[in-house]
Amino acid sequence: MTAKNTPPPSTPESLATLLQQQDPRKLQVLLTTLALANTESLSLLNDVMAGSGPISTMFKGDELGTVEAFQAVAKSHLLNPTHLINANMKMMLGYVKLMQEMATPANEQDPDRRFSDPEWKANPGFRMMRKAYDLNAEWFKTLAETSNAPDELRRRAKFFTQQLTDTLSPTNFLGSNPVALRAFIESGGESVLNGIRMARDDIRRAGGKLQIKQSDESPFKVGENIATAPGKVVFRNDLMELIQYAPTQKKTYARPLLIFPPWINKFYVLDMRKENSMIRWLVDKGLTVFVVSWRSADTVTKDYTWDDYAEQGIYAAVDAALEASNAKKVNAVGYCIGGTLLSGTLSHMAKSGDKRINSATFFASQSDFEIEGDLHVFTDKKARKHISGIIEKNGGVMPGKQMEETFNWLRPIDLVWRYVIDQYMLGKPPKPFDLLYWNADQTNIPGPVHKKYLKDMYAKNKLARGKFKLMGETVDPKDVKIPVLVQAARDDHICPYASVFRTAQVFGGKSKFVLTGSGHIAGVVNHPDSNKYQHWVSDADMDGDADDWIKTATEIPGSWWPTWWDWLKPKSGKLRDAVTPKDVGLGDAPGAYVKVRLEDIKLPIK
Repeated sequence: MTAKNTPPPSTPESLATLLQQQDPRKLQVLLTTLALANTESLSLLNDVMAGSGPISTMFKGDELGTVEAFQAVAKSHLLNPTHLINANMKMMLGYVKLMQEMATPANEQDPDRRFSDPEWKANPGFRMMRKAYDLNAEWFKTLAETSNAPDELRRRAKFFTQQLTDTLSPTNFLGSNPVALRAFIESGGESVLNGIRMARDDIRRAGGKLQIKQSDESPFKVGENIATAPGKVVFRNDLMELIQYAPTQKKTYARPLLIFPPWINKFYVLDMRKENSMIRWLVDKGLTVFVVSWRSADTVTKDYTWDDYAEQGIYAAVDAALEASNAKKVNAVGYCIGGTLLSGTLSHMAKSGDKRINSATFFASQSDFEIEGDLHVFTDKKARKHISGIIEKNGGVMPGKQMEETFNWLRPIDLVWRYVIDQYMLGKPPKPFDLLYWNADQTNIPGPVHKKYLKDMYAKNKLARGKFKLMGETVDPKDVKIPVLVQAARDDHICPYASVFRTAQVFGGKSKFVLTGSGHIAGVVNHPDSNKYQHWVSDADMDGDADDWIKTATEIPGSWWPTWWDWLKPKSGKLRDAVTPKDVGLGDAPGAYVKVRLEDIKLPIK
């Protein structure tokens, strides 16, 4: 269809018009039902706040110290009221300006997509509500940011202030969401009634927590329509399976590529569908690709340590990949926490003179945690004690669903409240979405591994400081002299790019840094055929910080994979006859470990 024949997007009718069109008797029933539904939605919101997410800890003994943080901020402003006076004055002037603006029509485009419905501009009541929300939220956040409270308490206050302001957005309430109200009127109340049923089912299924079913999972099956790249499991131990993928070229490069994904999620994010599979793309380039598939922690592995992950993970995978490919060296990749493990093990290898890893690429991975971002609130001493209690209650593992919840609440507007609105207020059932299916297919983490990660990496930054102990040795990334490429994503809320940039600076050899568009997943998995996003590269020295580097960087449209391949190809050796994976009796890709769901794992829950 040509552009001129495409109908313009329709503008939804105003709420006033819809109400005028209703039969008076039906309208009375509708408004009564609306009042009841609004009461139920407020009750639901209370359940959400008290039963899930970081805010819920305020109702459960305040184990993350939210009240302590807010008290410290309040005390700071009482002792030094200058910032409080300035914030109050700014808010008062803001309201004066708002009253003046209400006398003129609103023409500006709202940058916050939560308020994109025309009612927020056209209806004076909604317009006032929207502007007042901004003024109040800004006042609240300013108090947290300008406080002279100790750094740890101030950071905690800033995080929970953002959580509260996101929660209290008028779009999260039925009575102040024009989209939800319109759907309620048009459906005769069925939209909200259906939504409340879905919400109650979700909360009941999760034992009082809000675990929104973000995707219809029924169409997906691992190994059948996702994670379908052909290959064989060529090695297995109690911790991981090693998958070797079948070549698609007659000649392949001599050095295979060995990928260590995070054990927080499953590896098949790199092989979701044929059209966006990184694994297939790499195989088509002529690489022999190996991927580690980690076992979700259970009664066998719940007591495993970082030493076990280095020895039975990195070292065992290198041994098996070299044997299976008949190669002398591999190029390695570490994604997220898999990269943290890889950098620590590379440091151990450097100390012992093991040179079997030829180069290393890191996807959205931190080895320096000095500026770790919002996750800090989950890694200070008080938070670690809280998490240790969760691990103890869950049979010695950090439960995968708890990790999913934590990451969702780092971006609550997109990963929590969006689904509350779509499903619970608009009554829309979740649609099939492979990435959200993967996101919900979580894994458990051994308790000792998770606690050491939070304490030694996040809280004390021991690896970057050369003070981390691994397999009996104190290791230092400065000993790693092999070529390194570090990728970061501009909008990554888990591994902020400024922190990942510092990771590129911890190694002792030459490092290359690539910044990509999007976030922790889409910034990494961005097939060139999709023609999405962009990336930045620079040949400048990496002596400053990320902001200094960006000033020298060149923006390149599209996927970063071709740039990575230009770097990786010369390090992959000469072409030789392709090596087909041997059938050693362990089964086909994607293996057995990846198919184990959390509900299949039985733990001694307290």
